[in-house]
Amino acid sequence: MSRDYIGAIDQGTTSSRFVVFDRACRVVASAQKEHKQIFPNPGWVEHDPEEIIINTGQVIRQALEQAGISGGDLAAIGVTNQRETTVAWDPKTGKAYCNAIVWQDTRTAAISDALKAKHGGELFWDKCGLPVSTYFSGTKMKWMLDNVADVRQAAKDGRLMFGTIDTWLIWRLSGGPKGGAHVTDATNASRTLLMDIAATKWDQGMLDVFGIDAAWLPEIRSSSEVYCHCDPAGPLGADTPISGILGDQQAALCGQCCFEPGQAKNTYGTGCFLLMNTGKDLVHSKHGMLTTVAYSDPVHGVHYALEGSIAVAGSLIQWLRDNLMFFNNAPEVEELARTVKDNGGVYFVPAFSGLFAPHWDNTARGLMIGLTHYVNRGHIARAALEAVAFQTWEVMRAMAEDAGKPLAELKVDGGMVENDLLMQFQSDLLSLPVSKPVIKETTVLGAAFAAGLAVGFWPDKEAVCGLVSLEKTWTPNMNEQTRNQAVNGWLRAVEKSRGWIR
Repeated sequence: MSRDYIGAIDQGTTSSRFVVFDRACRVVASAQKEHKQIFPNPGWVEHDPEEIIINTGQVIRQALEQAGISGGDLAAIGVTNQRETTVAWDPKTGKAYCNAIVWQDTRTAAISDALKAKHGGELFWDKCGLPVSTYFSGTKMKWMLDNVADVRQAAKDGRLMFGTIDTWLIWRLSGGPKGGAHVTDATNASRTLLMDIAATKWDQGMLDVFGIDAAWLPEIRSSSEVYCHCDPAGPLGADTPISGILGDQQAALCGQCCFEPGQAKNTYGTGCFLLMNTGKDLVHSKHGMLTTVAYSDPVHGVHYALEGSIAVAGSLIQWLRDNLMFFNNAPEVEELARTVKDNGGVYFVPAFSGLFAPHWDNTARGLMIGLTHYVNRGHIARAALEAVAFQTWEVMRAMAEDAGKPLAELKVDGGMVENDLLMQFQSDLLSLPVSKPVIKETTVLGAAFAAGLAVGFWPDKEAVCGLVSLEKTWTPNMNEQTRNQAVNGWLRAVEKSRGWIR
């Protein structure tokens, strides 16, 4: 077998995808399939873990068939995933005990508030680099233990495994009950509220806080090494090595080749996720940023990042499409927004389930403000796009204060970077160049890089960065007075949205 290809699984919030790359980093084949979004109660978001396994198998087979190759032609595969989404399953049967609780889910608000009241917020920031929030996996695991009878019984019987989606996929792909590998990497583990961010190990104190046994959790490994091999009876049909794991936003950071301290990227997807590489420096934010693992490898160890997480970005455009029926297809939002010259004085704060960075306010709710008889659908569409850029501006301002210096450039990726109006407004607000690469889907590319570097498919980071080129750069053309007026209006609107839930 030539093994001239690398495969990567991109298991995201709305779909699963498998992409095959060649040595020149060209996409040879790609297949994608959406999975159901399950909303049992207000604020609850779930996925069917078995559906994700089935869909992942299907897209792997489809991409291999499209490429005209077999699993044995892949030097390795990497996995990138929606990070905090949590699964509990039976190691004997391989079946999940309940639906996965998705990162967006807010059912654990009471748990989060109780933990903060009992232990104080500083414990979690200092040990994990994170606030207590519904966002992270630890609160979801505790909710399952407290509220799902099968999970509670499994804990007593010693038949419980917990993991994020990367762990669930790899365990099943490598054999499941027949000896599957129960592993994760430090980027995913750093999103659980259970890992000591400095030691990159499960912290017994945190486990005690949440009532979680370390035996239920996966082994924490680096982001780029051979963890196990695929079960030949599975969708790959070969014992292909699995040698890369990165949470989706860290994967995008690596796919953008932000390997040096100070480099930053923003992914415009369902939410927005801005990461800045801080190198070996573990920076504890004073301005609402998360401290997270950027990536790790056995040779160079752990690199850290500051992250600003924005809950609602692309999903706001979907909301305009599906709930208000403003247009039929999400890309049409730009055309509608261009029917007006500005936002008409309208600001749209999409705090549908509270505000993430830098506010971390679960009491906030969405609002539109500044409405007059003059306002039409075009102004609202434009205000929605601008909301994505304003939220990014807030995060970048906080990140620059933590880092002690302004950023020089922002690298961007994700579906919304095709929106020229949004990207130009983003550059104007930041007063910085904003650049997008030729290969837009940097998340899956980062997973491929991690897997390929681990098995010598590419020799080093310099080699992979030489394969990445830019397609377009936007430069700012907004004057300072207009910029200040715009951001002051946004900050006033955000303040109005806060404290709505009491």
